[in-house]
Amino acid sequence: MQIVVIGVGYVGLVTGTCLAEMGHHVVCLDIDTRKIDNLKKGSIPIYEPGLEEMVQRNQKSGRLSFTTSYESALDKAEVAFIAVDTPPKEDGHADLSRIFAVGKTIAETAHENLLVVIKSTVPPGTTLSLKEIWPRVAFSPEFLKEGSAVNDCLKPDRIIVGVENKDDEEILHKLFSPFMLSHDRFLVMDILSAELTKYAANAMLATRISFMNELARLSEVIGADIQQVRKGIGSDKRIGHAFLYPGIGYGGSCFPKDIKALVSLSKSLNSPLSLLEQVESVNDSQKGWFLNGLVHVLEEIKNPVVAIWGLSFKPDTDDLREAPALDAIATLLGKNVSVRLFDPIAMDKAKAILPDSPLITYCDSELEAATGADAVLLVTEWKQFRLIDMDEVKQKMRGHFFFDGRNQYAPQEMAKKGFYYKSVGQPLPTQLIGNKL
Repeated sequence: MQIVVIGVGYVGLVTGTCLAEMGHHVVCLDIDTRKIDNLKKGSIPIYEPGLEEMVQRNQKSGRLSFTTSYESALDKAEVAFIAVDTPPKEDGHADLSRIFAVGKTIAETAHENLLVVIKSTVPPGTTLSLKEIWPRVAFSPEFLKEGSAVNDCLKPDRIIVGVENKDDEEILHKLFSPFMLSHDRFLVMDILSAELTKYAANAMLATRISFMNELARLSEVIGADIQQVRKGIGSDKRIGHAFLYPGIGYGGSCFPKDIKALVSLSKSLNSPLSLLEQVESVNDSQKGWFLNGLVHVLEEIKNPVVAIWGLSFKPDTDDLREAPALDAIATLLGKNVSVRLFDPIAMDKAKAILPDSPLITYCDSELEAATGADAVLLVTEWKQFRLIDMDEVKQKMRGHFFFDGRNQYAPQEMAKKGFYYKSVGQPLPTQLIGNKL
């Protein structure tokens, strides 16, 4: 099929490339000339494992191309996906201006048989509002996890479409059928239900994270171990293990934005979602709760230095949107603490958005970051941090504090190596009980 994907951001680029990989002819369209020029050269604007090679392979085959021209892109298109950003406004509502700007341009450019499918996450009612601009619309949410987006797209656990008629359903089933050869995972529903399903999925996952973070705080108070609690409840097949990992709060481009948008929508409709309001509140407070312990131990240190391991909001991505590391850096700089930063992938993006400060040092490795530091703060659980030689880390440090925001290490083992080790929701090693940590 002839497909156009409008908006070559994270969702648009992954979706368009995977559709081309399955044999469709895809044109990815964006008004950002520089981005399109770079993509034509095979250079992609995001880090996602396996994506760059797939982009280059499908460009070479002729199934994937990039343009800034609506006229050429839509000339023979059968389906156009809208995958532009819907960032939050100050009041939390999703900013839909780009959705409707694209719709207006389509109405001025496209042929009348084009099926327009919103792929962006939008509040219920958005797709039907777009119908006032373009008569043939549908909605199909993405369920991509950054760091595994290519595999999620090629092997989806479900494909959801919201449509108004059988003809549009059949077109989308044909389009997505290459992704469902092993078994059919095609769920058809009305448009409003499909839009709400996307928000509901993210809200449920965010709720599980905040629930575990609250339990982690209680675990510390009573002396329980949240890791054992996690395994205990996750063994219940009604609950499962996914998204039960405590930490220093969720970030990224989806959960914070989507929770805010859903809460704001519910308030505007006089049907508040009080549970989700608390989910957001717990997440915001979790970052400060963990950092407070670090700030406390630094108070008696002259010219304190903290090494921060991991900057992206999760491993296997360079995405810094709503990343907990940014909150940590801002807090520490505000306390006049020097920070030594390292991330395997996100360093360039961090340099582009962080302030120009003499308190910030960018490092080439986790060991370099730890050199001369009074404390290490692990924020992102990159795999390469798992088996690092902690004896060498300890030797390079000036101090001995280690704050593990992702529970990557065993408290007793870290204590034996001479660290004052603090994790999330786990009791301090016996020899540290009574310490000001």
